[in-house]
Amino acid sequence: MNGPILLAIMFTLPSDNALFVLAVLLAFGTLGGLLARRLHLPSVTGQILAGIALGPSVLHLFDHHAVEGLSPIIHFALGLIAVDVGTHLHLRRLRNAFRRLGLLLLLEITITPFLVYLALVFAGRQDWTFGMLFGALAISTAPATVLAIIKESRAKGVYVRTLIAAVALNNMACIALFEMAAAAVRVTLDPSGTTTTDVLLAPLVQLGGAAVLGGAVGLALVLGTRHVIQTEQVTTVSIISIFLTTGIADFFGVSNLLACLFLGMTIVNLAPEKEEIGHRVFVNFEPAVLAVFFTLAGFELDFEKLAQGWILVTLFVVARAGGKIWAGILAMRMAGATEKVRRYLGMGLIPQAGVAVGLLLQLKENPVFAEISGSILAIGVASVAVNEIIGPITTRIGLARSGDIGKDRPRLIDFIHEENIVTDFKADTKADAVSKLVDLMISTHGLQVDREEFIKDIMGREALMSSCIGRGLAVPHGTLPEGGKLVGVMGISRQGLPFGTPDGLPLRCLVLLAAPPDERDRHLEVQGVLARNIGSNWSLQLQLYNAKSAAHVYEILHAEEAEDFNYFLEADGEETA
Repeated sequence: MNGPILLAIMFTLPSDNALFVLAVLLAFGTLGGLLARRLHLPSVTGQILAGIALGPSVLHLFDHHAVEGLSPIIHFALGLIAVDVGTHLHLRRLRNAFRRLGLLLLLEITITPFLVYLALVFAGRQDWTFGMLFGALAISTAPATVLAIIKESRAKGVYVRTLIAAVALNNMACIALFEMAAAAVRVTLDPSGTTTTDVLLAPLVQLGGAAVLGGAVGLALVLGTRHVIQTEQVTTVSIISIFLTTGIADFFGVSNLLACLFLGMTIVNLAPEKEEIGHRVFVNFEPAVLAVFFTLAGFELDFEKLAQGWILVTLFVVARAGGKIWAGILAMRMAGATEKVRRYLGMGLIPQAGVAVGLLLQLKENPVFAEISGSILAIGVASVAVNEIIGPITTRIGLARSGDIGKDRPRLIDFIHEENIVTDFKADTKADAVSKLVDLMISTHGLQVDREEFIKDIMGREALMSSCIGRGLAVPHGTLPEGGKLVGVMGISRQGLPFGTPDGLPLRCLVLLAAPPDERDRHLEVQGVLARNIGSNWSLQLQLYNAKSAAHVYEILHAEEAEDFNYFLEADGEETA
């Protein structure tokens, strides 16, 4: 008896034991992830391939009935992922990204569905209902896959921030538009059961219900943990919040992923300083949960079904990828994004998993779709599985070419992000400039200070000694209360500000720093680095002073060429906590 058959017999015997099945999936998924990393592939790809090996297409160690008992884990994993994605929709921090995100969303919900519809209806000779449903389905990107690869790659930057926010928004749009498409198809299949009003109301019910539910639970979580400091209590409350949101959403027929996404969004916007609630409390066992999730995703791929509809699967995968890439290029070009973001953003939007499968299963459960749900589910699951194999690789390539890989480590000037930068900065006097920068600092860093006293402190220092370093640079600074941390904002003026400087050159760059007394050493280090580089490097000055947007300035300050002055604060190869 050969090895695979013997293994199949051994593992099939207790397959009705959910804990045993869970242990095998976790072991295989973890091993697959490790092997993939050794081959310089994303661990997600290895976990999915491990699931395929366990599933009906290869070893068939378990049948689908064996994994049905793991549905609570899948729901929790999706909820955890959605909360994580939601916490990246911090409206204040994304203020400079609204234009590019809005344009990207607009083009994603038009170009991608249109190309998929044309491919399936005209090239694939399918009914319009098929094309409409798959067109809406094509919008979603797998948040779990994207986040897992970003964390594994330790990536950070404008590309990463844009990608995560785009994933959150396109999943919202996908769920809403799929509800509308499904309602429109129901009008055709069962004219007596669905009205035009239902078609229009379907997305509003989903978005509104999820927002109310996620917002209410998020508000309760923020208020309930206001005076909770013990880690185990915070963890317990966070677990309750995710299960509660998921359970209530299922009960009322609202998307649990959307509800949890709004939960994370509520937390980060109401209490951005409380990073210990929400998804961060699960950091130690999150990899295990995600390993099971991705292994199960691979388990769903059935080569027999894929062989039957491979033409339609190919048409969907190619048309969807083309739509994502072109939407990314066009939207980022219209928004004036940096070249690396513009060229490679679409590659990060290819993965597709839980959201799409969940929407397909909703059709299967509705008797109105009984005649078409079987073929739609088979083609849909196969297409999603292919996208989930290809997607992690394209996302990793996009991250690498964007230059964001390996940047999620503390750097000297790590406190100045895109939202802390203003280009085309204007002010009539030094006091006016300081006042505007203080407002920016308070709003983007969430400082709890007396504005007038803070400005008075900064201007008092200016009266004693000008912060103008020369060659267009000034670095004013103020003092924060004990227990704070070094923060900063930057204003770039293309024309130069009309007030005097020691060397007579127009002031082009103001960096306002603020630090508590115990951060004085780092504050002086940053001030010295800025003076030695921006204040004396003409090439860097030309790049900064002519930057088109805050994103361009951030990219300049965090590029590989900037590592000489904006250096990493840890030893090479050292892991951050």
